[in-house]
Amino acid sequence: MNDNLQTAYGLTGSVATADQRNRVLRNTYWLLALSMVPTVLGSWVGMQMGFSWFARNPLIGFMVFMGVAFGFFFAIEKTKNSGLGVVLLLAFTFFMGLMLSRMIGSVLGNYRNGSQLIAMAFGGTALVFFGMATVATTIKRDISGMGKWLFVGLLGIIAASVANIWLQMPALMLTVSVLAIVIFSAYMVYDLKRVIDGGETNYITATLAIYLDVYNVFVNLLSILGIFGGERD
Repeated sequence: MNDNLQTAYGLTGSVATADQRNRVLRNTYWLLALSMVPTVLGSWVGMQMGFSWFARNPLIGFMVFMGVAFGFFFAIEKTKNSGLGVVLLLAFTFFMGLMLSRMIGSVLGNYRNGSQLIAMAFGGTALVFFGMATVATTIKRDISGMGKWLFVGLLGIIAASVANIWLQMPALMLTVSVLAIVIFSAYMVYDLKRVIDGGETNYITATLAIYLDVYNVFVNLLSILGIFGGERD
């Protein structure tokens, strides 16, 4: 499996001192908060442009998206010890905002309570993050072995999502969304715990991993809220 995806989800790293761990964790939280700005901006720009990469051919769109994402992973990994790494990370979060814009536009356009659903998804994601962060800071046992199992689950979600491009099964989409929330919530604990324990020593790499966790929880939570709580015109 591609080393860049494994790096993004915290399967590599080294051990740090207590001061280094605290500094990495603090910088990670700051950069994670900052990364939300280009994400929101990218989403807004995407809606203004009518950005719809997946509309005509979802499979090709998905393959192009993965290619661009892996390109960012590779570039961020190569520049993670310089200021350019921060720039590339923020550029990646802008790109992810563009990818999110079609879903946000669809929710706002198809549901009377679309803005409320988005706010609920944002609030729910924030609660999940703070809950998982609390777990990560309080749990004492080593959970490093959980990473490989989570990675297998991640691959399963990707495979099911690709399969549903043809199957178009609402039940499968709902199942994938629920499992994705569970897996990426667990990934939050795992990735934060790696920073706390010194397994991840670079705050840019740590931010990338946690950002992907938060992003995916938000997307899948919004999808579920749309299914069960959307009020159509």
